[in-house]
Amino acid sequence: MGTWIAALRSERIKLGRSQIMLLAVIDPVLCAVIGLLANVGNGEGAWAGLLLAMMVLHAMLFLPIMTGIFSAYVCRYEHAGGGWKQILSLPVSRSALYFSKLLVVMGTLALNQLLFFVSVLGVGALKGFDLALIPWGEFGIKLLGGFIACLPLAALQLFVSTMWSSFAAPLVLNVIFTIPNILIANSATYGPYYPWAQPMLVMMQAGGQYDFGAFGLPIETLLITVGGSFVLFLAAGLTYFNRKPV
Repeated sequence: MGTWIAALRSERIKLGRSQIMLLAVIDPVLCAVIGLLANVGNGEGAWAGLLLAMMVLHAMLFLPIMTGIFSAYVCRYEHAGGGWKQILSLPVSRSALYFSKLLVVMGTLALNQLLFFVSVLGVGALKGFDLALIPWGEFGIKLLGGFIACLPLAALQLFVSTMWSSFAAPLVLNVIFTIPNILIANSATYGPYYPWAQPMLVMMQAGGQYDFGAFGLPIETLLITVGGSFVLFLAAGLTYFNRKPV
């Protein structure tokens, strides 16, 4: 237990010296600009319309890219100056080290989702929407679902970041695979299994609003696929990391 706490403390110290927390602000700010420019009316469905307008690019593009950035960033210090050799030669549990990095990524993703929610509320308030009409349940389900749907991608990107010695390569890979999201999401066959599309599918489908391509699949099916993907990528990454040569 002491090893796990020490690993988490070490990651917290490195986190405090980095700019990763500032990166979590970029996505909500860009989405806020989109929301301010969107014309969604001011009636009963204004909040849902605003959320949709801000959520499309957030879930399709920004959130998967930020997940890759967070996952690569927690390995940034180890990529510099032979840091992997140093840290892996220490008497520290590799599993504890790996899980501490994953927990940091999960924490920044949760913060990113929270800030996105705050940006939606802020934009709605600026537009003069009635705060009493906020659909708290719908907002909560979509934001929580988006966070959960990012976990397989976070596990996959952390796996790649620990496997490659380059800091930039995983980021480039992440952007390349994020771009075709909208095309792949239209396929009910391949969309649910594509980690970069899963955040968009879950956030858009939460509530069962759409019925085409992978968007037409039940939210329960999507979450089962997300859970299976997370376990698979986590097991693969942890197995590799425990066997990674010094």
